[in-house]
Amino acid sequence: QLQLVEFGGGSVQVGGSLRLSCTASSNIDDYCMGWFRQAPGKERERVGSIYVDGGATNYADSVKGRFAISRDITDANTVYLQMNMLTPEDTAMYYCAADSRFARCPVAASSFRYWGQGTQVTVSS
Repeated sequence: QLQLVEFGGGSVQVGGSLRLSCTASSNIDDYCMGWFRQAPGKERERVGSIYVDGGATNYADSVKGRFAISRDITDANTVYLQMNMLTPEDTAMYYCAADSRFARCPVAASSFRYWGQGTQVTVSS
């Protein structure tokens, strides 16, 4: 069973940046790694994903051009979510997810079997 641990959440002012990390307990070469977020009272929302083999990424329209997902070049089991130009609407609990059953990264959160515990991101004005 793959275990995921996120780090890097915190509080930041509008326009600021944060980088979240997600470290897996074993090799993720054949995995799709997804980032999701959930604000209080709202449904879990896709942020984006990376198909580790090849590095193909895709993003939700709400974060496109501001957020970037990448894999650590020194720690192959870690992926990052770089978040720039943050707004209060980005405030949420952020989750890392993983699954190895797909040739392309799925969009739905329900498609991912493995989840981290989440890390809180708060953007204040």
